[in-house]
Amino acid sequence: MVSMTRPLRTLLVSALLFTTLCEASFPASTENPPEAKPSHGWAISIHGGAGESEWEHMDAATETAYHESLAKALAAGSAVLKQHGSALDAVEAAVKVLEDDPLFNAGRGSAFAADGKNEMDAAIMNGATLAAGSVADVEFTRHPISLARAVMEHTPYVMMVGPGADEFSRAQGLEQQPPSFFFTEMRWQEFAAIMRASGRPVPPRPAGVPAAPVAAYTPALPIFAHRFGTVGAVARDGEGHLAAATSTGGMQGKLPGRVGDSPLIGAGTYASDHSCAVSGTGVGEYFIRLTLARQVCTLVEQGQTPQQAADHMIHSELPALKGGEGGVIVMAPTGDPVWSSNTLGMFRAREVEGSAPEVHVK
Repeated sequence: MVSMTRPLRTLLVSALLFTTLCEASFPASTENPPEAKPSHGWAISIHGGAGESEWEHMDAATETAYHESLAKALAAGSAVLKQHGSALDAVEAAVKVLEDDPLFNAGRGSAFAADGKNEMDAAIMNGATLAAGSVADVEFTRHPISLARAVMEHTPYVMMVGPGADEFSRAQGLEQQPPSFFFTEMRWQEFAAIMRASGRPVPPRPAGVPAAPVAAYTPALPIFAHRFGTVGAVARDGEGHLAAATSTGGMQGKLPGRVGDSPLIGAGTYASDHSCAVSGTGVGEYFIRLTLARQVCTLVEQGQTPQQAADHMIHSELPALKGGEGGVIVMAPTGDPVWSSNTLGMFRAREVEGSAPEVHVK
């Protein structure tokens, strides 16, 4: 009986070993493998403009004020993403805070055209759908970025300008304010100095604002020509979708009706889930000629990292045009947001899921 069991046992062990070897050489079928969903951590970056003289003459009090303002706007955008909100909602929330802050050249605190009026521009873009909306030369809407979003979501258009945009804003129920709301003495004094320096008359102060100071005006913070005070934000939400938003009060002393790059999709603002989201600040005419924001994304599509693409456009292409100055913030579908500028500095901040916020004033 024992002599018969051993061959049988040997045969069974051999069969088991053969089966194990076959399973190792030929793994189980993967005909219908479960789809691996990419993990996207949310992230957001904002900017409050770039420049030169700001960084040459900035004192500790000014630096602290800008740091606090940037941190507040960043927190507003991050709060949306922490609650699983969309990138589109996040960039709008961050920019609205900056539009309400008189330190920045957007919304309240906007620059003045040569006729003494505020003409505000803004744009927003959804990277998931390539839907976009923008406005230019609006005078009464408290938050131009929200008006840009209304154009995107409630019209078949991409861009509206001037009185027609203001009328649409009222029809949409967006908050309206008189010129006195957007006026700040600091920005007006900056404007007046620029007008005098160029040999042009200073127009009357807007209706409803306080009378001109009798004594020499002493601002709470030093007055400096914040030439590139545009604000903007880029974000990636938990679903991996991108968005970009930009808002500006334009250029001090510009001819009425001049429009820069901020509201032009592809110039100062662009977003696509397939490449990146970009918001720029600088001399708009050069950003327009280079379609700079879209070009950054094109370079990313061609294999460059977001940092390489941003640096190439900002440090090579932009300064190749005499007078080309400014910077960008860039967000890709993966990785941390990046920034690049060819000025002495750029007000900027960012936060990435799981990390502490960063705020950079110098």
